[in-house]
Amino acid sequence: MSLFDIAAVLVVLAALFGLVNHHTVRLPSTIGLLLMSLLASLVLLGVDRVWPGFGIADTAGGIIRRIDFHDTLMEGMLGFLLFAGALHVDVGRLRAQGLVIALMATLGLALSVAIVGFGMTWAASIPLLVALVFGAVVSPTDPIAVLGLLKQAGAPPGLEAKISGESLFNDGIAVVVFITLTALAFTAAGEAPMGPGAIAFLFAEEVVGGVALGAVGGGLAYLAMRSLDDPVQEILISLALVMGVYALCLALHFSGPLAVVVAGLFIGNTGVRLAMSAATRTRLLSFWETIDELLNAVLFLLIGLEVFVISFDPALAGLALLAIPLALVARLVAVSVPVFLLERFREFTPGAIPILTWGGLRGGISVALVLSLPESDYKPLLVAATYAVVVFSIVVQGLTVAPLVRRLTAGP
Repeated sequence: MSLFDIAAVLVVLAALFGLVNHHTVRLPSTIGLLLMSLLASLVLLGVDRVWPGFGIADTAGGIIRRIDFHDTLMEGMLGFLLFAGALHVDVGRLRAQGLVIALMATLGLALSVAIVGFGMTWAASIPLLVALVFGAVVSPTDPIAVLGLLKQAGAPPGLEAKISGESLFNDGIAVVVFITLTALAFTAAGEAPMGPGAIAFLFAEEVVGGVALGAVGGGLAYLAMRSLDDPVQEILISLALVMGVYALCLALHFSGPLAVVVAGLFIGNTGVRLAMSAATRTRLLSFWETIDELLNAVLFLLIGLEVFVISFDPALAGLALLAIPLALVARLVAVSVPVFLLERFREFTPGAIPILTWGGLRGGISVALVLSLPESDYKPLLVAATYAVVVFSIVVQGLTVAPLVRRLTAGP
């Protein structure tokens, strides 16, 4: 099958499952697509077990393997999804919650990586560095999953800014942590391990370079948009901004996710306010909202279909399930410590800690990172555990976070 054929299959399945979801179970679209694609995958795998002559698993697995999940998300879809999400974030509210967001995306992330890492080392008897890599995989909250559900949760503006701001920034930082820990944990035979100086330089290069390039790219796109009033041309400029900045980051080893978030925040606030007419603003935001929803549909469909290429060893089921409460405890600590450090100086929304803990969904980024790991004796366990955490997070937490927000933030 050609890449066009594969893309056609994915879009047709997304449309079909979306239609069934709309007329039957009526779940949030992303969750409905994930569940239906997961259920369809499991049914086809079951049929293949009963009638192996049909070769369903081999055929479907061959198609899915043609789609490198890591490259498709991390080097393709992610830039568009993060930019679309950042466009709708109010920088004023983000700035007001800046210290909380910064602590959760740095100190909180580090605590989560450490707790998950030490927990998995104790439970699974795997090397600490490998377990810390798993911590970096499941610690970042996925903005793609979070931002979609926040629209329906009705969270107070301050709390929404904390959750959305953290989810936009901590995944970029977590990817840098993941790259660093992976280089340390899976150093090839004969290679010298990275020293502290090299680690610090890599981290600074990715983060500072990504933020700077995103700011410069956003500024240039703003000047270009301000020089004309043409909706089609300004949409084209926004597409060029995302693709150009992300491609440059990949070439220069900067953080692409951080770059497009910064660019999106700039265009979504300063650009939308000062560089566009009302008609252009409406068309541009509608275009990016459509892109966001379409790519989200395909992404969550792919997460469910990845079952065809992930080999699950029943012996790993217990450890995979153990990773779920471990990730939740780590998230609780990652949220609680920044809140406790700052609660004497600022007021927090009632129920902030449980909402921030339960609303920290994991998604496609975690799956993409774990699938990109080099082959080793530990990879099957890490993949199974990551998949368990992601499916639980999207389905269970995703379906219950909105009622939790309404219950804990409702007035007396």
